[in-house]
Amino acid sequence: MTDPIADLMNRIRNANSNRQRSTVVPYSTLKKEILRVLKEQGFILDYLPEMQGSHGVLRVNLKYGSEGEKVIRHLQRVSRPGRRVYRGVKGLPDVLNGTGTAVLSTPKGVLSVAEARKLNVGGEVLCEVW
Repeated sequence: MTDPIADLMNRIRNANSNRQRSTVVPYSTLKKEILRVLKEQGFILDYLPEMQGSHGVLRVNLKYGSEGEKVIRHLQRVSRPGRRVYRGVKGLPDVLNGTGTAVLSTPKGVLSVAEARKLNVGGEVLCEVW
C-alpha cells in the first residue's frame, strides 16, 4: 500500500456511506493521531486499538446525527505521496468557513487547524473534513 492515510479515509468514507456503526483499519501511530483529532473535533465517536490475530488494528466508531444523518459529509486527502502540500501558519486553510477542519502534521504533532493557529505553527496538510 503506497498511501495508508488515503486507505484510512477510504475505509471511513465507505463505512459512512453504508451507514455502518464502525470500521476497522490497520494500526499505525499516525492514523491513531489523525483519529484523535477527528474525535476531538466531533467527527467520530471513538477509536479503539485492538489486536486481530498477530496484527494491531484501530476500530473506528462512526458518528451519526439524531435522525441518522451523516456527521462526516466530506473527507478528502490533501497532501499525497506524489504532491506534498505544506502551509505556513498564515496560509492555513479555513475549511468551509470554520465549519470543517483540516488535519495537519506539524513539528508539535498532529493538530487541527485551530490548534495549529493557537500554537502558531504550520505544517503538512494531511486532510480536510466537514
